[in-house]
Amino acid sequence: MSETVTPHDRRFFGQPLPLANLFGVEMWERFSFYGMQGILIYYLYYSVSEGGLGISQAAATSIVGAYGGTVYLSTILGAWIADRLLGAERTLFYSAVLIMLGHISLAVLPGFLGVGVGLVCVAFGSGGLKATATSMVGDLYDERDDRRDAGFSIFYMGINIGALLGPLLTGFMQTRYGFHWGFGLAAVGMFLGLTQYTIYRHQFGDIGRYPPHPLPSDLRLRVAGIGIVAVVVVAVLAATGVITSGNMSDIVVASTIVASVAYFVLILTSRQITPVERSRVWSFIPMFLASAAFWSLFQQQFTTVAVYSDTRLDRNLFGWEFPPSWVQSINPVFIIVFAGVFAAAWTKLGPRQPSSPIKFAIGTIIMGIAFLGFIPMGGGGPNSAPLLGLIGILFLFTMAELFLSPVGLSLSTKLAPKNFHTQMVALFYLSVALGTAMAGTLAKYYDENDETPYFLWIGGASITIGVVLALCSPWIRKLMQGVH
Repeated sequence: MSETVTPHDRRFFGQPLPLANLFGVEMWERFSFYGMQGILIYYLYYSVSEGGLGISQAAATSIVGAYGGTVYLSTILGAWIADRLLGAERTLFYSAVLIMLGHISLAVLPGFLGVGVGLVCVAFGSGGLKATATSMVGDLYDERDDRRDAGFSIFYMGINIGALLGPLLTGFMQTRYGFHWGFGLAAVGMFLGLTQYTIYRHQFGDIGRYPPHPLPSDLRLRVAGIGIVAVVVVAVLAATGVITSGNMSDIVVASTIVASVAYFVLILTSRQITPVERSRVWSFIPMFLASAAFWSLFQQQFTTVAVYSDTRLDRNLFGWEFPPSWVQSINPVFIIVFAGVFAAAWTKLGPRQPSSPIKFAIGTIIMGIAFLGFIPMGGGGPNSAPLLGLIGILFLFTMAELFLSPVGLSLSTKLAPKNFHTQMVALFYLSVALGTAMAGTLAKYYDENDETPYFLWIGGASITIGVVLALCSPWIRKLMQGVH
């Protein structure tokens, strides 16, 4: 606890005042993040005459998937920098600056130069901010402070407000004035968040100021060298054509699989964990796989569903055709409405609520059913799919998300060995990274002229994974050694 933040600080809706700053910066970051992502895929595959870059839809979905996967991969790097080099507070600040520079690059730099510089900056900046903002919210509260859950609820409301407004406003700017104006508005949003954060940084006192496990000075040069070599290797692979727009998501998928296997092996072979802890780590593996499967469907909101909204959806609203990016604001509306309902239900059910493996199974099955929901709307041609039909499908997306996403992060902390607490959280984010990159890889197989096989196979596979997980839940719960 810092001198500024005390147990008696109730200046922000009964919560510590610095929560308002974190609420604001996260809201504006999500505004810029989802606002930019809402129009990104269209910028990539729209023709030059329409203001886009004119690449194929398959290449565009691969880039979007790779970018999304990199965001979650970089949370691990952001957490490491916060823990070993800068501390959470400075990492958050510099990450916000990097995000703003990324959006500015997309807005002012031409063509693929802007895409390359912009997406790299936004991906690594968002990963750093995502890794630190949540931990700083937790640091505002004493371990015995019963306001913690309510504080996180307020914080997550800021996330969803930003996710709701971003695609609406950038989509409007894009259709009215062009893509670069939409990217520019995302930059303005991040500038407002960064300005607010800078003005009120002093409120945090010592919270997040120092790295908890600082890297010895003699190792810093070696780490910097490894970082430089990694950047050079990636640049050379891109320059020689090994990394292309069409295979980016495949490369991120492969990299994430390697990182995930390495993490599991590192933890399971460690002598610093007990037999009970090792059993719990084994129990997390099937849920890691289910989580990756879930996110590979859910994150197609920004690939397949985005293309579908542009080419197949009837977007006529009272005589006006609204921007396709507006579809991406539907899920945040449902989250805002139903997140509290789910939290209240789990609280009321207490020990009678479904176990974590069953919640994962239900979420994965609902996600598969959502994809099957596209089949009745198939074969109608451009602008034939009813808006209410897609709203119903995205409602199922939200229900699936609320069964799995909050539970996954919580479960990773419950199953974590004492000496590998952060690494287990990183493993959950790796499952999100894997699924998000796979959303780009899978979307390459979507064919507007023959949709049914794609939705049937993808939806059926997700349902199958959920059913298998449910059938295996007694064995998984036994491995969980008392964790519900």
